[in-house]
Amino acid sequence: MVAVGGALGAMMRYGVSAYFGASAVFPWATFGINIAGSFAIGLLWGGFGHTEWFHQWGRVLLVVGVLGGFTTFSAFSLEVLHLADDGRLLGAALYAGGSVLCCLAGVLLGVRTGYLWAS
Repeated sequence: MVAVGGALGAMMRYGVSAYFGASAVFPWATFGINIAGSFAIGLLWGGFGHTEWFHQWGRVLLVVGVLGGFTTFSAFSLEVLHLADDGRLLGAALYAGGSVLCCLAGVLLGVRTGYLWAS
């Protein structure tokens, strides 16, 4: 299930990145993917974290597999390093800090939305 979900998530990530294209100024596609993935993990956890199916197989397929393949924090880390190495320290700091804050907000919003959706 992890492999199937991971393959789906990786294809989704590639599709989003290809659709939005690469930017030499700022890695917007990766930034958006990480925020969307954070929201989705919060939504799944908030909406289904209390259910039996989620703990039996849904978490492994959807959270570990699909969202593990979709979100790109390894790519994010490399992009921060590239921004810093290119002397764009402010961009690196804004990207790193913005990603962390926005992804935390995405998880919080997703969990709250999931709770409302499940009730």
